[in-house]
Amino acid sequence: MRPSFRLSVLATALAAAAACGGEKKPADQPVAASAPAALPTTAEPAPGGKIIEILATTDDKGNYFSPNRIEAHVGDVLRFKLVVGVHNVDFLPDSNPGKTGLPPVSPFLQLPGQTQDYLLNFGTGKFYFQCDPHALLGMKGTVEVEKR
Repeated sequence: MRPSFRLSVLATALAAAAACGGEKKPADQPVAASAPAALPTTAEPAPGGKIIEILATTDDKGNYFSPNRIEAHVGDVLRFKLVVGVHNVDFLPDSNPGKTGLPPVSPFLQLPGQTQDYLLNFGTGKFYFQCDPHALLGMKGTVEVEKR
């Protein structure tokens, strides 16, 4: 390798590292972790409530939740269970206008059998949810929540 080419590569690498350096913090100041907090993976329904299981699947039919239209009551638990693939659950605020208290987006379910539970305590009405990476492929659903 020519010395001028090596010098050019080194200069480019140093410039890229400096550009990605971001804000400098004193050595004694801890750096905050930026990973989102994971939700609990299990929840108990309220007295008289039930657990409603929704399967998250990728197969020759596509990427989908089954069922994808759910009727439930306040205090029920939606249990999203991974069958195959890598999926998450997101109750997007933009797709649920006027709704407050929506749960945060779930972590990705990656191992078959993993679950993510949502206690339905964030209101009544119709709520839209989706798998973020597969929403454009049709992996979305709704839950109609009524008072008990």
